[in-house]
Amino acid sequence: MPLFRIVALFLGLSVILGLSIWLVTSLSHLYMQISFTAPILANLLLLLVIILIGLLIAGCIYYINRYTNRNRRKSKGKGKRRVSRVRVPEQKTQAAAQNLQALRQRVGQIQDKITQKALLNKSHQIEADLQRGEVKVVVFGTGSAGKTSLVNALIGEIVGEVNPIMGTTTQGETYSLKLQGVRREILIIDTPGILEAGIAGTEREKIAKQLATEADLLVFTVDNDLRQSEYEPLKTLAEIGKRSLLVFNKIDLYTDEDREIILARLKERVKPFIPPSDVTAICANPQPVQLATGEIIDPPVEILPLIKRLVAVLRAEGEDLIADNILLQSHRLGEEARTIIENQRRRESDKIINRYQWIGAGVIAVTPVPVVDMLATAAVNAQMVIEIGRIYNIELDLEQGKELALSLGKTLVSLGVVKGAVDVLAKALQFHFATYIVGKAIQAVSAAYLTRIAGRSFVEYFKRNLDWGDGGIAEVVQQQFQLSRRDEFVKSFVQDAISKVVQPLSEAWGDEELDEEEEAEVVEEMVAQLEDDW
Repeated sequence: MPLFRIVALFLGLSVILGLSIWLVTSLSHLYMQISFTAPILANLLLLLVIILIGLLIAGCIYYINRYTNRNRRKSKGKGKRRVSRVRVPEQKTQAAAQNLQALRQRVGQIQDKITQKALLNKSHQIEADLQRGEVKVVVFGTGSAGKTSLVNALIGEIVGEVNPIMGTTTQGETYSLKLQGVRREILIIDTPGILEAGIAGTEREKIAKQLATEADLLVFTVDNDLRQSEYEPLKTLAEIGKRSLLVFNKIDLYTDEDREIILARLKERVKPFIPPSDVTAICANPQPVQLATGEIIDPPVEILPLIKRLVAVLRAEGEDLIADNILLQSHRLGEEARTIIENQRRRESDKIINRYQWIGAGVIAVTPVPVVDMLATAAVNAQMVIEIGRIYNIELDLEQGKELALSLGKTLVSLGVVKGAVDVLAKALQFHFATYIVGKAIQAVSAAYLTRIAGRSFVEYFKRNLDWGDGGIAEVVQQQFQLSRRDEFVKSFVQDAISKVVQPLSEAWGDEELDEEEEAEVVEEMVAQLEDDW
């Protein structure tokens, strides 16, 4: 408590105490004087004073309690409003701002300048959205579901061409709407239809999906039960966190019984990600009806259920919807940047692995002494580990590189990957050369193959920030080996091996045809030699 308040309180209490003493003394003197002449009157006066003091104390207690309770209610009300309208969106927008800051730091790692600029522009757009005052409501669905009619009914006037032909709305159209009880202005965005035929239809669908992912609130429009082709995009948008309302339009085309059946099916199908209260039935553009007398009447538009739900959702969740969407957009942009950087790192790592696998194969092919083969291959792999680490901003020295290469080499042997690699390549190569050339070829190509498996395993290790994962190094190596055993990869790898290793060996040493038994013996010898090397 501040010092001046303590002083004021002390002075106030002193005055009250002094006045109380004076009052008691004065009343005592008055009582003594009256009691000598009229004792009964003195007693009545004393009783009256006691009653007045009691009423005064009771009144003070009552008003103190009332004041305290009123302040408590005010503080609670302020707290609730602060949590629902200020604090929660503020936390989310702060998180979005942090995501954008991290994104801009990460963008500097992207080599493509055009991609860099595009991501930065998107980040600036999201930053601008942090300050905007409108709620973006996107109307989404097939071209024949009556999206434009729904927008027309909401706005209260014809703002676009109403036509049952698919593809009428070729670009996103934006209209302003103000609903009573909703503080913010609402932007209604009519999107092109999805699931349209042809190249133009595919392009319009891309525009619609992009607009849908940027919406604060999505109004998904259908005119019947959900088809699987409609269900999938709606589910996908819900899974990324998009708040959605499902609108069953054109209910005037169905009987009351069919209408209830379809509405019940819709609620049941989307129940995992859209609550039943967010599924409404409307008729945005009712068809004229001819009476028995021949008179044609235009039924009234039935849009009120959707308007009521929009108002309820926007009043209760409007601030959070905007904050959630901004946070979602910043997160998605960050993921896009991470994906671009990861693909860039993968391409650079593949170049390093491709270079070192053939360097290792060449070293083994031209080195006659097995122990030199082993040392040379270990040195090659250690340097490869160091260079891959640099791509992931991880600096290793030569000793650390050798240690990692040796550890992974032992894992390759213990898991039987070395034997598996030789078997795969021996079968694919089907050599008919002299024994020495067969041995050197299989050994060299297998070393290249194993170097690739090792390199891809190290990529996973660095990508996980020096962590092999829950399954450890063995699981990562097994996964990479299985990927490398795919027929399409083996065929491509063997073609490169023949041109880079086998043909140069054949030209240098000549060839000599072997029978199957001799080939098997050579394969077994090479497996043993490679396992010793690793």
